[in-house]
Amino acid sequence: MNNVIDQMLSHYEINNTNDEINALKEIIQELVLSGLSRGGFFDEAAFYGGTALRIFYKLDRFSEDLDFSLLKPNKNFDLSKYFSYIDQELKAYGLNLEINTKLKHNETNISSAFLKGDTLEHILLFFPNENNHQYSTNLKNIKVKFEIDINPPKGATYDTQYKLLPSPHQIKLYDKSSLFAGKIHAILCRNWQKRTKGRDLYDYVFFLANNINVNLELLKNKLIESKYINKNDEFNINILKSLLINKFKEINYNEAKEDVIPFIKDTKNLELWSSDFFIKITEQLI
Repeated sequence: MNNVIDQMLSHYEINNTNDEINALKEIIQELVLSGLSRGGFFDEAAFYGGTALRIFYKLDRFSEDLDFSLLKPNKNFDLSKYFSYIDQELKAYGLNLEINTKLKHNETNISSAFLKGDTLEHILLFFPNENNHQYSTNLKNIKVKFEIDINPPKGATYDTQYKLLPSPHQIKLYDKSSLFAGKIHAILCRNWQKRTKGRDLYDYVFFLANNINVNLELLKNKLIESKYINKNDEFNINILKSLLINKFKEINYNEAKEDVIPFIKDTKNLELWSSDFFIKITEQLI
């Protein structure tokens, strides 16, 4: 096994196959970020979302997707021009994954791609001495999705972070207040009818517990873009609290818990989840 991968794996507590898969996905995510950095991607885009929060701000849950936003709108942005940098980075560490653009069926502001490979092949690459895998449908194909908003709303503020592994590189990403704005937008606007996204709620608690304020300008512009509010509507922290309280009254918290459990170590953190819990902690929103 490559020494760099061994170093990266040493940061994880591995007790079962699910832990192995989560570690595998996250290391692949970090290799993708390194490849994008080498290709100059972060000169025109920023990293955001749950995975950014996990990797750079110590969120204690795993995250599946890589989300990015252009620094300024560009309808002609071509994500595929960075594929060769990602492929080169992955192959340098012995990973055999295929990257493809997701075809758009409707005109949207999101450009998407998927990184796919044989999960078992890579589990055995990362954990060659493990003989007790509980094989399941999880081991068919590993998939990492990444999406980029090519027409982002105004108002985001940024941070620059550095990673030393797999080798030193620089990442531009949303700062904490802008990440919080994106998370609240997801809570209010995500299509909850298909699946209650407990990961959004988990992250919401994380932001509040760390006394992070909300980038209200960015959030307002994102809500306008999603047609959740109108451009001329009054919007402030008290109105936001009311919108969230109404949303927290609608959520199926059992479904929300089921969604987040595969991505966390300690499920005791979910015991208090209820509409009353989320309504009460929303009073701390600043």
